[in-house]
Amino acid sequence: MSASLYERLGGTEGIEKIVDVLVDNHINNPTIGKRFTKTDVAKAKRSAADFFIMGTGGPNNYTGEDMISVHKGMNISSSEFMAVLGDAMDALDKNNVGQREKEEVLFILYSMKNDVIMQ
Repeated sequence: MSASLYERLGGTEGIEKIVDVLVDNHINNPTIGKRFTKTDVAKAKRSAADFFIMGTGGPNNYTGEDMISVHKGMNISSSEFMAVLGDAMDALDKNNVGQREKEEVLFILYSMKNDVIMQ
């Protein structure tokens, strides 16, 4: 049996490292950074890590809202969504994630597009 995406990303520790870079990327991204000015960064990283862990086959410790609820009223544009994907790919690159895993993560993130854009 092959390893889950969660395992191939380094388990909880590996995903936490990816998310650490990812959230920092979002904060520093000129396209979406303004959305994070009042964010509790530690809480955002914990929640994002838990969501990422659950979504890749790891333990389900995520207690946050679903994607539609989280993004409701934010009117996120397609360009902002693409900026998030770019930040994610950069975080994966900086953590030396393999091509297959990057493609799988991109597929998962892109599958949430309709739950995020213009909610």
